[in-house]
Amino acid sequence: MQLSARGAPLHPVDLPAPRPEGGQVLVRVAACAVCRTDLHVVDGDLTGGKLPVIPGHEIVGRVVSRGDAASRFAEGARVGVPWLGHTCGSCRFCASSQENLCEHARFTGYDVDGGYAEFVVADERFCFAIPDAYSDADAAPLLCAGLIGYRALAMAGDARRLGIYGFGAAAHIIAQVARHEGRDVFAFTRPGDQAAQHFARTLGAAWAAGSDAAPPEPLDAAIIFAPVGALVPAALRAVRKGGSVVCAGIHMSDIPAFPYEILWGERSVRSVANLTRRDAEEFLALAPKVPVRTSTEVMPLASANEALDRLRRGAVSGAIVLVP
Repeated sequence: MQLSARGAPLHPVDLPAPRPEGGQVLVRVAACAVCRTDLHVVDGDLTGGKLPVIPGHEIVGRVVSRGDAASRFAEGARVGVPWLGHTCGSCRFCASSQENLCEHARFTGYDVDGGYAEFVVADERFCFAIPDAYSDADAAPLLCAGLIGYRALAMAGDARRLGIYGFGAAAHIIAQVARHEGRDVFAFTRPGDQAAQHFARTLGAAWAAGSDAAPPEPLDAAIIFAPVGALVPAALRAVRKGGSVVCAGIHMSDIPAFPYEILWGERSVRSVANLTRRDAEEFLALAPKVPVRTSTEVMPLASANEALDRLRRGAVSGAIVLVP
């Protein structure tokens, strides 16, 4: 399913199976979760990348062939392919353990073709073994919703009272990790979304309400997964002095002006960008120990446009996973 123009629907195309070169592997896609970043790519919120492009970066599949320099995974090995698809290894960010900020990074489903397909080629250095505890479909959301959520949770520090704004794919995973770590989770959903609030409570949230509500006590930190800039001042009002607000999306609508007094008191606002391979290794080792259970709905690859539209309308609980 290919995107040829920003803002246009995806359309089916028949292409030759790509050939792996050098350190690449050819992966037969078993499942690819639908991420909000895919929606930002399709809708034109993100204007870089290549066109045409095959979206998708929460990929689980099996290696079917390898380039002549690839040796990390045997043929038949089950691997995950995430958003970060390549880094230069030599820029100032790569040299300082910040490869997520690499000046020359390439991203799966954006700069290189992704997993809304039967086959995908990937750099083996940026692929990861999938824990045996997960089915293909259940593992797919771990590759971005889980990884970005994990990095965002780390940015929130040791916050005991943690607010989560936007209770979708990433939030439903990271809420479980937060509870495993002994944190209290306060879930903020779209106002009136009783189903999402109930979903949050079933995953251990101590409190759940609309994003227009104030929590029953000040938060130590908040993570914003929803791409809504107006939630930044709302979260600042909800956190205590010295608290932090972590913006975990790759795109967000403009943040409105807000009074300095809600930032004062050594509160902070920061963003999370992409992921590192270390994030992936740590999180994929942790997930089965929690254990993280993903809530997934499987749809055929041909229904990719329907899946994206449901995500656009906020009509998804957990994650949708496309299966060729």
